[in-house]
Amino acid sequence: MSRPHSPHATALLPLLPVSRSPPPPPSPPPSFFSDRPDPARLRCWPIMRRVSKACSLRRAFHFVLALAVVGGLWLYFHTMSPWNNAYRQFRTELGVRSGMCNREVLIGSVRRGNWSAEQIGTDYRKRKASRVLLFTKTTYSSAFKAITEILTANRIKFKATVVGKNLPDLIKASKGVAKYSVMFFEDFRTYLDMDDWNRDILDKYCQTFRVGIVALIPPSEIGYGQLSPLHDRRHGRPLPLALDERPHLSNLTVNGTSNMLRVTRGGQTLYEDLMGEWVTFETTHSTYGAVAWAQEPKRALGSGGHESPNNAVVLQDFGKLDGISKVLFGGPMRHWVNVLLFLDSLSWLSQNRIAISLTRHILVDIDDIFVGRNRLYPDDVRALIDSQKRIRELVPGFTYNLGFSGGYFRHGTRLENAGDELLIAERHQFWWFPHMWLHLQAHKFSNVSDLEVSMAKNKAFASDKGIPVDWQYSVAPHHSGVYPVHEPLYEAWRSIWDIKVTSTEEYPHLRPSRLRHGFVHSGIKVLPRQTCGLFTKNLYYDEYPGGPEVLEQSIQGGELFQTLVYNPISIFMTHMPNYCYDRLAPYTFESVITMVQCWTHLDLRTTHPNALGEMYFQMYPDETQAIWGNPCDDRRHLDIWSSSKDCSRLPDFLVIGPQKTGTTALYTFLQMHPSIKSNFPSPKSFEELQFFSGHAYSEGLDWYLNFFPNRTQNIFLFEKSATYFDGELVPSRAHRLLPHAQLVITLISPSKRAYRWYQHIKAHEDPTALKYSFHEVITSDSTAPRALRQLKSRCLEPGKYASHLERWLVFYPSQKLHIVNGDDLTVDPVRVLNQLQHSLTIKPFFDYTNKLRFDKKKGFFCEAKDNDRTKCLGKSKGREYPPMSEESQVFLKTYFQTHNEALAKLLKRLGYFTPNWLEHDLKDVSEIRVQDDAELGDEK
Repeated sequence: MSRPHSPHATALLPLLPVSRSPPPPPSPPPSFFSDRPDPARLRCWPIMRRVSKACSLRRAFHFVLALAVVGGLWLYFHTMSPWNNAYRQFRTELGVRSGMCNREVLIGSVRRGNWSAEQIGTDYRKRKASRVLLFTKTTYSSAFKAITEILTANRIKFKATVVGKNLPDLIKASKGVAKYSVMFFEDFRTYLDMDDWNRDILDKYCQTFRVGIVALIPPSEIGYGQLSPLHDRRHGRPLPLALDERPHLSNLTVNGTSNMLRVTRGGQTLYEDLMGEWVTFETTHSTYGAVAWAQEPKRALGSGGHESPNNAVVLQDFGKLDGISKVLFGGPMRHWVNVLLFLDSLSWLSQNRIAISLTRHILVDIDDIFVGRNRLYPDDVRALIDSQKRIRELVPGFTYNLGFSGGYFRHGTRLENAGDELLIAERHQFWWFPHMWLHLQAHKFSNVSDLEVSMAKNKAFASDKGIPVDWQYSVAPHHSGVYPVHEPLYEAWRSIWDIKVTSTEEYPHLRPSRLRHGFVHSGIKVLPRQTCGLFTKNLYYDEYPGGPEVLEQSIQGGELFQTLVYNPISIFMTHMPNYCYDRLAPYTFESVITMVQCWTHLDLRTTHPNALGEMYFQMYPDETQAIWGNPCDDRRHLDIWSSSKDCSRLPDFLVIGPQKTGTTALYTFLQMHPSIKSNFPSPKSFEELQFFSGHAYSEGLDWYLNFFPNRTQNIFLFEKSATYFDGELVPSRAHRLLPHAQLVITLISPSKRAYRWYQHIKAHEDPTALKYSFHEVITSDSTAPRALRQLKSRCLEPGKYASHLERWLVFYPSQKLHIVNGDDLTVDPVRVLNQLQHSLTIKPFFDYTNKLRFDKKKGFFCEAKDNDRTKCLGKSKGREYPPMSEESQVFLKTYFQTHNEALAKLLKRLGYFTPNWLEHDLKDVSEIRVQDDAELGDEK
């Protein structure tokens, strides 16, 4: 019994089974291992036979003589020519062919351990965090996008600024230390043409703090073969460096003697034509050194070419001219060799302050074992074991990780059932992890007990077959229930399997893959899972989507290659069908591992999933808390979200505070509207859920949704939590879940707000407030007890309105913000509420005129009831406080002056009138200053 196979399958030998091999193809795809025959070389022999038959003996003699002369020249070039030392050393050591290293040399290199992370670079966790400052002409350029993608994928912090503007702050004023370790210029010419003021500041900064510059030099209509000098406007002279544009280059070589290389393995040549236009550098000055060079096709190897420095495409500047080290790139940053060299340039220019780890942990999951129609035959199982052995020669201890659903064991054909039996017989060759018993999706189970029954069956199957399930790791079929979170799945995992680690490709989204992160929920570590370009239906090499060249491109510097380069931990998703037919998965991973070790110094290792979970969150402790998104904004998420859950229960607008500005009154009045409903009260925080700002955020989206009623037609839902306004993480969290929500803010004088907060805390018998007067609290310094400093912060920090509003404006457009004057809400709530309805587009309109009545006893407006009665807020609201001391008033108005001035400018920019309280506070400060000046004059 045999299966269909790819007509090009023999090119993947020895990965394919002998029993399914087709006839030899006329033109197989590229081979990347030195132990495979080279079809191009084999085709040379018939050509020689035809030549010998067609020629006379004399012509044959002349042909042999000419061949000997050419061979002698070739021998001289490759053995004695001083031009070719780097190439000769490169060929001797690695035997490179088609951009891939000789496998036997690589195996020896791994066994010797001569380029481990410990020997080559600093440990990831020990390096100092630093940032890159990006200078760009526009944030929409392809070069800027390429650089930010590289930095983001490697979790390197950066800030972007547009050239032509004043420089941002370069030094942390409080500590006197540099903010940035490397400057990046999208076009080096913009650095050379900077105005004198900014250029002098930047150069002085770079020289003082040993900050380097990495820059691109894009083509600029120089013209082929026309050298163009670079002119330094600030110093009024050209640099000892000329540029040339080359539309056709090939054979990109990395200089093995460059001291910049850290990630990149030097001495390598990429034997292919380089796409696009490249700029090359010509110089004779000793401050420059070539990092990489390329050749024109007519001067390529075998035609008398050499690695002339005139063809340099990446250049080091050692700073001999101006004391500033630089790295210049003449090619596109999306080329994968330039990506590697860019990472090396950051490390070299920052003295390893910006340096990625050189250790890479790789785990390959094989999902769907025993599941589906395309299953393993016995020879596929044996080939899987052989592939594992071959990879172990390059990655010590490498082990495939098999995910099983026992309910489908021996449910295939005769050969497939034999494959199932052989997997069980060879079970100790692999690592194993559980799927569901019948491979069902977890989000389709409405309760925990049904999930537990399914998992218990799979666990019993594993016990019966002696399958070692040792790593407390599981993967949900189709990632269902992992993210978006389905709480019953996590509970069942813990109770049946004691799961500690899982992985998913869906957090926060499938694409872009560089933004996948991990999180911890309900005690289970969720790691990012990577795709390798192989999915369930990918069975044949020549039927790969887009053609086999797409897969080869991914391996040879493309997405798969860069996934391994960028991620210290890579858990790859593959499927059982990828290991039969043309066995694309073993071929893909053996090829990409060889490629990575050929071109980089990365140390590839294999570690079991439980250890990977610990390792990941030691490296990225800030990722433990998930950022909850709206499942309805992502079609893939919606497909794996329970049908019993509903995005329409999420609120339409938020009342975000700040505290003690009248938010509770506003909350009460809004609920009187027949078309507006709020959340249900929380047992802990009453009407405020404080989801985005408190510990409740870790409870997850299901917890939040359960506090809102089912939406009916023409109903608007809202939530009020006054702690949201000044919460540092709240704007980003709220925007991830509620990107279209409206925001309502109430503002009063920050001095009044601070005093109200102190009196509120004191009324609740806070020990610190009872011990210290208000003036003692607000004037305390850094030497004060911690509790006193914390109370001072809660009094003063929320009153810096402008800075908090600006943080919200980073995530929400100004049209989404609705600012309410808290004083107006107190004295004329009807007008405020009628205006707010219009701003929020709430319909039908509800007239509050006869719904609110002033309560003389309370001193503020309350809900009007029959018989002239009112329903007011509780006794804790509307308290009468003793007046604030004059010295505290003077202190606070002076303290908040700069913040109030910034608020006045911001409100004007947003189209709001300046409220009376703000004008009053600013006027009082001016009068205080005049009085102080007069008193100072009298003393003189």
